[in-house]
Amino acid sequence: MDPANGEVVGSVELTAIDAIPRLVFQAREAQRGWGALTHQQRADVLRPAAARLKEEARRLGDLASREMGKPLAEAIGEAKYCADGFEEELDGIVTALTDVVREDKRVHSVLRHAALGVCAAITPWNFPILMPHQSVLPALVAGNTVLLKPSEETTLVACEYARILNEFLPAGVLTPVFGDGRQGRALVLADINLVVFTGSRETGKRILADAGPGLKRVILELGGKDPLVVLDDADLDLAAAFAVRNSFRNAGQVCVSTERIYVDASIREEFLRKMVERTAALRQGDPRGEGTTVGPMVNARQKAKVVAQIDAAVAAGATLLIGGEPREGNFVAPTILADVDHAMEIMREETFGPVACVQGFTTLDEAVRLANDTPFGLGAAVFGRDEARAHTVAGRIDAGMVGVNQGCGGADGCPWVGAKESGYGFHSGPEGHRQFAQVRVISRLK
Repeated sequence: MDPANGEVVGSVELTAIDAIPRLVFQAREAQRGWGALTHQQRADVLRPAAARLKEEARRLGDLASREMGKPLAEAIGEAKYCADGFEEELDGIVTALTDVVREDKRVHSVLRHAALGVCAAITPWNFPILMPHQSVLPALVAGNTVLLKPSEETTLVACEYARILNEFLPAGVLTPVFGDGRQGRALVLADINLVVFTGSRETGKRILADAGPGLKRVILELGGKDPLVVLDDADLDLAAAFAVRNSFRNAGQVCVSTERIYVDASIREEFLRKMVERTAALRQGDPRGEGTTVGPMVNARQKAKVVAQIDAAVAAGATLLIGGEPREGNFVAPTILADVDHAMEIMREETFGPVACVQGFTTLDEAVRLANDTPFGLGAAVFGRDEARAHTVAGRIDAGMVGVNQGCGGADGCPWVGAKESGYGFHSGPEGHRQFAQVRVISRLK
């Protein structure tokens, strides 16, 4: 369903749960031949898909926009990002998985990165091209076969991504599975070796419990409640621009959205004024409309959750500075709340909507304590002109990724990693790619 207008985008046939063991068996049979290739050979099989993804990028982006409501330019940009970096990503995975030699005076050892076997990749709806891409590609190059179960909200675009790769892959190496949490759980319980999941903390905990009896390998990228700390010497225009962009991008449906903002009390009012001005300039509406910067919630359930958190916070004393009102359909206006505190659910639980909550602080210790007062620990940001001081504050924040005067994303080759209950394992970069493989140490006497 198109969340912007309720129209049917398309349909697929659900994968019967009792068919999943057969699909896993087929994937395991296909893995014998696929796993016998070298990492480089597998990358070379996949390499022609780059050109096909470039050809299809606009169509994939349009489909993603219609399925989940992302503004069209952003959705096309997501598809192009995957296509443009496809071959470089393949080369990076091959390099990360290349044998490593270790020697001492007596023994020569080789650290080999071998396939785990069959991988279940369960991907979310908010980045419906990028998330399958980042799960499937390293799993395949490592020699695993993959059963891809995309979110039921964005099945069509994930199916198209898999179709393009399957133009070049042997049969059974990449198999889409369609359904919701029931099909996902059946995959986790099946005879697989690795689960790669991106989604909510609650679902991640259930996956970990289900995978435990078989000691299956698990990579979980879970939710966040990302803080932004704005120090008294921050460039307020830069900080406010980042806060608005990172709070409301994709209607706040991003795991590293800025949801909690802590601002030095001496600059709080000026910062809020700048945030409100920038938020008022955003254009919300049809994701395919010209100039649209904020689309709808993915569905009515997500909208209801966001509106309930806003209403509860206002009832508890939060001040609504802009937005807050639910709009027709699945739209929620970009919202800024001030006078919030950690007794409110909206400051404790992931919102995943276009809401920014601003709280003041008076000391750096208080800012750090507030930023760390959460079970989440995915991303964070600190803004301040004195970069040495800002770096010191950043180093005290308990998150997997912290940006100073920028977002939390690192340089090329850095992993995407969460701390605390925001991650269990991680992906991307050499360290992340290696988690899709089993390390084998093969030794001989010199």
